[in-house]
Amino acid sequence: MKKIFGVFMVAVCCLAMAMPAQAQLIKWGVKGGVNMSKLDVKNVGDSDNTTGFFIGPMAEVTIPLIGLGIDGALMYSQRGDSYTTDNDGTVDAKQQGIEIPVNLKYTFGLGSILGIYVAVGPDFFFNFKDIKVNGTDVDTKKTQVGLNLGAGVKLIKHLQIGANYQIPLGDSFSASNIISGVTGKTKTWQVSLAYIF
Repeated sequence: MKKIFGVFMVAVCCLAMAMPAQAQLIKWGVKGGVNMSKLDVKNVGDSDNTTGFFIGPMAEVTIPLIGLGIDGALMYSQRGDSYTTDNDGTVDAKQQGIEIPVNLKYTFGLGSILGIYVAVGPDFFFNFKDIKVNGTDVDTKKTQVGLNLGAGVKLIKHLQIGANYQIPLGDSFSASNIISGVTGKTKTWQVSLAYIF
């Protein structure tokens, strides 16, 4: 998986450098939306879906005519929540931090008013809040990496409405200091609205 991720990042960087300066179209905007997260805890059980939010500035670089581009954002993001496990334990899995998604995006134009896009790329989450199991801090991963898969629509050149699924590429935490073998991954659906200036 690390090799695939590395090859993807090299391809994205090469694409960005290969674009002629006159063909680049950089747009700035703001993006926000809702996180619907589920914590998958090994040997304990899953949480119900919980909601949080995200918001922050974004940038989009596109190649006119062919619809290929890159977008990225720097967002405050909140995901997860507290829940009770099957054996009456408690997990405080509310995470807050900075999220940086970088996506390769392809847009199918349906005229200047409407377009449909698909996107894929890495998502970096820098967590500020520790996860607790039964009131005890566990080994929360400060940096979490995931893979975004998304799609959406572009409306009247300024609005983008999208849905995105983040596949975690590692654990969000390890609670082996409390219960041997207990680890958890945060799986997140996102619904977003972006306004491009």
